[in-house]
Amino acid sequence: MTHTLRKIVFPAAGLGTRFLPATKATPKEMMPIVDKPLIQYGVEEALAAGMDEVIMVTGRGKRAIEDHFDISAELEANLHEAGKDALHEKVSTVARMVDMSYIRQKHAMGLGHAVLCAAPWVGDECFGVSLADELVVSDVPAMKQLRQVHEKTGASVIGLARVPAEEVNRYGMVKAEDENGLLRLSEMVEKPPVGEAPSDMAMIGRYIFTPRLFELLKNTEKGAGGEIQLTDAIARLAKEEPVYGVLIEGERFDAGNPLGFLIANTILGLRHPEFGDSLRAVIKNNL
Repeated sequence: MTHTLRKIVFPAAGLGTRFLPATKATPKEMMPIVDKPLIQYGVEEALAAGMDEVIMVTGRGKRAIEDHFDISAELEANLHEAGKDALHEKVSTVARMVDMSYIRQKHAMGLGHAVLCAAPWVGDECFGVSLADELVVSDVPAMKQLRQVHEKTGASVIGLARVPAEEVNRYGMVKAEDENGLLRLSEMVEKPPVGEAPSDMAMIGRYIFTPRLFELLKNTEKGAGGEIQLTDAIARLAKEEPVYGVLIEGERFDAGNPLGFLIANTILGLRHPEFGDSLRAVIKNNL
C-alpha cells in the first residue's frame, strides 16, 4: 500500500535562548554545522525522503531562513564573475533545491501550536514534522526510516532514540508494545521527572502524522511550561488510532544545546574532506 506523503513542516519560531547571545540576531536554525546551517541539513533529509513540499513556521527575527533559501542574483553574479565556480554552484543549488511556504507563528505557544499553524497548508493529508536542531547522520535518512513504516501501515510514526536515565526530563518519553515487529506507542509523557519515565525511549524531533492530529491539537489545553504540547496531542491520538515508533538508526546530535552543537561541529568537521585533516592537526596540537 502506497500513501502520498509530500508535505513536511519545520517549526522554526523558537527563540533559541540556550544559545544567547549568539541567537539574539541570528536564528538558531541558521547556526552552521561546519559549512551548512542546521535547517539546510533538515531540508536535505526531507527531500531525500521524498517530501518536497516544505513549510517553515517562523516568527520574528527569522528572516534569515527565507533569505538563505531564496535566490540572491547579485551574489551569484559576483561569484560567477570572480570565477568561483564551486561556490557559485553551492549557492545556486541551495536557492533552487525546493520551493517553500512560510507561516508566521505570532505567539510563542509551544511546539504543538507551531504545528497547528500549518494546518491550513497541510489540509487533510498525512504530513511530516522535523525539528532541525536534532541532527541525524545516517545511511538511510531519518525521515525515510519513518516513511517506510508509514507506507506499510498508513499510521502516524514517531522517531525515537534511547537516552540515559538522567536525561529523561529533557524529552517527551514513550512506552511501546511489540505489534507484529513494530513498536506501537501506548503512553507519552512530556519531560517527566528523573525516575518517572515510562521507558528509556525518547521522541527526537522526527514525526509523520495523520491529519487527525490537527483536530486534537485544536482542543489540547496548555500543558508543561504553559504551552500547547505536541506530546499531549500525540498521547490522545494514540488512544484513537495506531501510532508507531521507530528507533532511528544513525548518529544523532542534539545540536539545540551548545555542547551538542560543539560535538556535532567537531565530529563532522573531522570528517570533512576539505577541513578534516587541518582540524585534526589543530586539535592534536592543543591537547
